[in-house]
Amino acid sequence: MSHPTPADGIALTLAEVEDLTSRALSASGVSPANLGPLVASVVAAEADGIHSHGLARLPTYCEHARCGKIDGAATPTLDQPRPGLVRVDARDGFAHPAIELGLPALIAAAKAQGIAALAVTNSYNCGVVGHHVERIAEAGLLALGFVNAPASMAPFGGNTPVFGTNPIAFAVPRADAPPLVLDQSASVVAKSELIVHQQRGQPIPEGWALDKDGNPTTDPATGLAGSMVPSGGYKGAGQALIVELMAAWLTGANLSLDASSFADNKGGSPRTGQCFLALDPGPLAGADATTRLTRLVEAITSQPNARLPGTRRLAARNRTHDHGITIPATLHARLQAYAEAAGG
Repeated sequence: MSHPTPADGIALTLAEVEDLTSRALSASGVSPANLGPLVASVVAAEADGIHSHGLARLPTYCEHARCGKIDGAATPTLDQPRPGLVRVDARDGFAHPAIELGLPALIAAAKAQGIAALAVTNSYNCGVVGHHVERIAEAGLLALGFVNAPASMAPFGGNTPVFGTNPIAFAVPRADAPPLVLDQSASVVAKSELIVHQQRGQPIPEGWALDKDGNPTTDPATGLAGSMVPSGGYKGAGQALIVELMAAWLTGANLSLDASSFADNKGGSPRTGQCFLALDPGPLAGADATTRLTRLVEAITSQPNARLPGTRRLAARNRTHDHGITIPATLHARLQAYAEAAGG
């Protein structure tokens, strides 16, 4: 989601984003083996204009590695209990290295079996879910991703948070264009959007979050202390339940209501989960699969006010590579302090 350019902003190229992210994480105790996937995730989020999962989240990553809430040097482990089932234990470390370990095995299993699943447990925030399913689709496979998060959303009709924002993502390969990617949270917006607004001193739109008493709020700090609003009410809460079963229950990870916060240093590792499904569409979709998918896409894009999911993200990706990004000076100074600590 795009945000107004900060008046006191610091301009950065993507190469500078990569350098700053790498130095800040290294100085915070993240091992060289884990650094690559984390840095790539932050850079990709900024490139796509999803600032809430880019540098805005980096202070939290650094804090959690420094205080030991997340083990920055954890070595994830992989096993394959069935030919089509891959399981990775993140071992209380960052999600990105665990997913990086599991995706090649998932892709290989799906191509051999036709369909496969990857379960990641004892994990953490994984950044933009759409980026992970996009990688699977780039290998020619249809992909689904499910991710649970610490509880911040009450079930429909309830008043106590049970679910996280619990995003779901989908990607399908296309022969003549980048994969079609759909990535959405069960809440009106991802909770991280409130963090970005708080960092930029901006109010949030009414309808995004509730305060601790269940009243609508436009104060991001009050919303962070309260709960998120489900997207579409009952439908959003239903999506959150599906994701909870796939990402937490199925993977053996913590339920959202048992996971410590992604936003503060309290508690141990959140130990949340991610689940990815990969399917080879070739044997099922038929010889005219490409033609039919193109027809569907054109039926959407030919309408003046219709927008294909992922269009804004790809446009931002092209624009950012040419012009870079701008972040608040206060955030830049904070990240520089992390990067320069302990000789980083």
